[in-house]
Amino acid sequence: MRDESLTFLKELVNTPSPSGYEEYAAEVYRAYTSAFSDEITTDVHGNVAAILNPKAEMKVMLAGHMDEIGFIIHYISDDGLIYFSGIGGHDSVIPVGQRVWIHGTKRVPGIIGRKAVHLLDDDERKKKPELRDLWIDVGAATRAEVEEFIRLGDVVTFQYEFEKLMGDRATARGFDNKIGSFIVAEALRLLKTDGGLDPNVGVYAVATVQEEIGLRGARTSSFSIAPQTGLAVDVNHAIDYPTVSKTRYGTLDIGKGPSVMRGANANPIVFRMVCEAAKADEIPYQVDVAPGGTGTDGNAMQINRGGMAVGILGVPLRYMHTPCELLSLTDVENCAKLMAAYCRRVRPDTDFTPRVMKGI
Repeated sequence: MRDESLTFLKELVNTPSPSGYEEYAAEVYRAYTSAFSDEITTDVHGNVAAILNPKAEMKVMLAGHMDEIGFIIHYISDDGLIYFSGIGGHDSVIPVGQRVWIHGTKRVPGIIGRKAVHLLDDDERKKKPELRDLWIDVGAATRAEVEEFIRLGDVVTFQYEFEKLMGDRATARGFDNKIGSFIVAEALRLLKTDGGLDPNVGVYAVATVQEEIGLRGARTSSFSIAPQTGLAVDVNHAIDYPTVSKTRYGTLDIGKGPSVMRGANANPIVFRMVCEAAKADEIPYQVDVAPGGTGTDGNAMQINRGGMAVGILGVPLRYMHTPCELLSLTDVENCAKLMAAYCRRVRPDTDFTPRVMKGI
């Protein structure tokens, strides 16, 4: 990965952006894409679109959400302990004992506490804790001390940042799905620098908001843009580690390329075009199967207005919705290349109507 791209990736995933609080990540996204976009817009919801050929009638929307899971403060006790709710989906065993950042009027460190194991009775030890059983301790003794820097509604993230592992693997908090925002930005950069995009096709690389709480940003941005086709990109579950059944979930391996989803949430013509692009450009890919709607931005995009011809790409990820998600940077690069390759195949008269076709 080129140095400038890696620097952008690190800054993006390290920037806190729980759902509904994406403003700082949006600033990072705008700053990076401004060098190779014809136009950048930010809507009232917070979605940021970096655009090539904004006057074109044929529009392609590329969507990767920039929000991450986190927590939000809903109560501060008289003795200075802070109680919180989850933003997005959490496994409640993960937060216990973790260090966190509270993003108040300044960034405040804290720890997530629970009754010590020695004090748990037998029944409590058999159950995993609920978030309501946990609290954040910042070392304060009174509510007044806390409220000097922290307010109700401030958000919280784990104290984990981007780190390279062995080979091309990396770990971070929030790869889900700031890696998607990174990929759509990189796809746009490749289209600008390497060319090949039809001048009568416009590409809208959208960093969407609030995906983790209901695909909300993809709904509003796709309605406003009104594209005929689009690709959503998200992380999906790698099925390449112990205890996960391939007979139940299929096969998806880290390091073997991005995934291309096949199923009801993907337009069959788009699926075919993506696979043809991958083969023509020698980009490795894996087929991911979904029988119905997915939990990705592609679900909201597909049923926008009178319908959008949608494809869904994915980056295999281990340990989703934990502070130590893991992926392959090569898969990430190949996903951006594949997204750009699809855009180059779209023409102003491309017919996305499902029909019987031979081949893929």
